Amino acid sequence: MADSKPKLLIIEDDEGLQAQLKWAYEDFDVVLAGTRDSALAALRSEEPAVVTLDLGLPPDPDGVTEGFAVLEAIMAMKPDTKVIVASGHGARESALRAVEEGAYDFYQKPVDIDTLGLIVQRAYRLHQIEAENRRLADKVGEDRTVLGSMITAAPEMAKVARTIERVAPTNVSVMLLGASGTGKELLARGVHDSSDRRDGPFMAINCAAIPENLLESELFGHEKGAFTGAVKTTEGKIELAAGGTLFLDEVGDIPLPLQVKLLRFLQERTIERIGGRKAIGVDTRIVCATHQDLETMIGEGTFREDLFYRLAEIVVRIPALAERPGDAVLLAKHFLARFAKEMNPQVRGFAPNALAAIDNWNWPGNVRELENRVKRAVIMADGKLVSAEDLDLAAGSGEEADIALNLKAAREQADRRMIRQALSRSEGNISNTAKLLGISRPTLYDLLKQYDLSA
Repeated sequence: MADSKPKLLIIEDDEGLQAQLKWAYEDFDVVLAGTRDSALAALRSEEPAVVTLDLGLPPDPDGVTEGFAVLEAIMAMKPDTKVIVASGHGARESALRAVEEGAYDFYQKPVDIDTLGLIVQRAYRLHQIEAENRRLADKVGEDRTVLGSMITAAPEMAKVARTIERVAPTNVSVMLLGASGTGKELLARGVHDSSDRRDGPFMAINCAAIPENLLESELFGHEKGAFTGAVKTTEGKIELAAGGTLFLDEVGDIPLPLQVKLLRFLQERTIERIGGRKAIGVDTRIVCATHQDLETMIGEGTFREDLFYRLAEIVVRIPALAERPGDAVLLAKHFLARFAKEMNPQVRGFAPNALAAIDNWNWPGNVRELENRVKRAVIMADGKLVSAEDLDLAAGSGEEADIALNLKAAREQADRRMIRQALSRSEGNISNTAKLLGISRPTLYDLLKQYDLSA
């Protein structure tokens, strides 16, 4: 049946050649077009996997301007389409230029039907493989999400997620400890979304980003006339988050006088607005985060010990990205897919040197640095693959931070890291992972079992 056949769009203004090409492809549902407008209309309606394109189209049948305009439009509308351009005698430069601009291949006129048929079949098979890879990559991304939206394949982060899922249904205060850029707000939202308060508001405030003289008003609100400029009564974030969760980021930057007022709220679950005399009962759960060493700050007298124990009923330590082998590549692919769709659809993936650089970089800025580098690389990339230069990374620049105590421990550490990185690069495919590692499938299965790793 014609409907079950793959679509092939032939863009050719010679009606005789149109007919010849149409009957040559019994395995395809052939769609014909002779102008730019009819070609793009067919592209939108039929969404063909493969297109053959004669660069000499009216109104410039003896030139290539119209053909290149069609190619550019196809690459903009459906960059995954495999375009095969026709090259006349002495037009090899145009054919090579077309390939540089996104065409899959070219063929020489006059047409050899058998040769062109092989090119079309090969292009279609490649299109199928790429589509399947994208589908599998999307599925891998879905399968490797925790807490609804955090993407990870690292046991370290899976442990963090399990802890959060256990404590979320309770009303205990949770403190997230981790370096800047590790995803503390995302985890705080995970606490909220996994709790009974998920239908209530989720409010976030960065305590380090608000001047000390304004922070109290932001948290507790103020009454009309409480200070110059207080022209109306305003609720603070604690009140606004009633029935839900308030996330206090960089809680270590809260000044001491305000720490006393926050402690009182945590003990009594009531607040007083600035300029107010009435205690207001508020049911708000507190989740906080910091990258600072609060225990050292307690010793220095800059953070109250009693407030620390109220805020840190449950402490969750978030590993840095460098401590999660394989996650950098997994996250980079996720960010690339998102940014390419928004900013540069021709970008399809990472070059091998880019993947090596991502694996080897220490990521001092953690996930935030990775996201920013991928975003920049997608914008700056000239071709379909992002390179290490686009990421502004030099492959092999990372250094192993931990030194194993003996050879056995060093071997196990290296094996675990390499296996997890290879699994991430191959998106969980055992055969491809074994090939990357240069070992057999049975050997890989033995190592996975030995190190208690999941594929």
